[in-house]
Amino acid sequence: MHTIKAVGIISKPGVPAGAEIVPKLIAWLNERGISVRCDEETATYAGTCDGMPREQVPEGAGLVIVLGGDGTLLSAARSIRNREVPLFPVNLGGLGFLTAITSDELYPELERAFRGEHRIGKRKLLEAELIRDDKQFACYEALNDVVITKSAIARMIDLETYVDQMFVCLYKADGLIVATPTGSTAYSLSAGGPIIFPSVGAICLTPICPHMLTNRPVIVPDSSVIRVISKADNHSAYLTIDGQIGEPLRTGDQIVCRSSTYSLLLIRPPRMLFFDVLREKLKWGER
Repeated sequence: MHTIKAVGIISKPGVPAGAEIVPKLIAWLNERGISVRCDEETATYAGTCDGMPREQVPEGAGLVIVLGGDGTLLSAARSIRNREVPLFPVNLGGLGFLTAITSDELYPELERAFRGEHRIGKRKLLEAELIRDDKQFACYEALNDVVITKSAIARMIDLETYVDQMFVCLYKADGLIVATPTGSTAYSLSAGGPIIFPSVGAICLTPICPHMLTNRPVIVPDSSVIRVISKADNHSAYLTIDGQIGEPLRTGDQIVCRSSTYSLLLIRPPRMLFFDVLREKLKWGER
C-alpha cells in the first residue's frame, strides 16, 4: 500500500496530548511494519523507544511527523538539513498557520500519505550569512524570517540596507524583518507587513516601529540579494533566525540574505487551502 518504511517523529515538550497520542501513534505505525525514529521529547512520551537528537531523526525516514505547533515545525525544519523528506505537521493547539492537520485528522491523513495521495507544498527557505571582519562568521537557513532587532535596553538602531547593491535606506527603527512568503503570516504580519501567497517568488522587508512613518514594507523578487549593515553599538542589536536561534551583533556586521537553493516539503491536508487557513486562523468573514 505504501513505500514508506521508516517515519520520524518530533514532538513539542510538555504537551499533555503528547502522552496520549504518541504511544498510540507508534503502535499504529508498527502494526503496519513501519519503524519509528523518535526525538528525545517523543521518547519521553512513549516510554518505550530510545530518543535521539532531532538532527538525526530524518535520516532514512520517508516522512517526519511533527506534533506541536508552528514553533516545533520551525525547529523540525532546521533538523531536515536540506534532505528531501516531507514534514507531516499536526497541530496540538495554538494558532498554527503551518500545522494545519488536526489531531482528529492524524490517521486518515497518514493513510492518505501512505497511499501517495497527499498534497505537498514547497516552501522556499531563506539563507542568511553573517559577515564579520570580512569573513563568514555564521550561516543559517530560515523558513519564516531573518530578524535584526535592538537588544532589550537599547535605543533605536541604525540598519544600512541594500538590495542587489542598490541602497534602500538607513533604517532607524527597533529592527528589520526579512521574511519569506511563509513568514509573511508570522512576525512580519504583526509588524504591519503584507500577507504573501506561499508560491509567490518574493522576499519582504518589514521595518519594526520605524522612526520615519513613511518607511513601509517593501517586497522584492526572491532572486534579490539583501545586505544589511548594523551600525548599532556592539551587542545593541541581535540577529534572530525564525525566532529561535541567533547571535548578538557587533558594529559593522553584515547580514546577507538570499533565497536558498532548497525548499521545505510540507504535507498539506487536501481540504485546507491557503485562504481557508487565513479565514480560520485570522477569523476572516465567512460567506
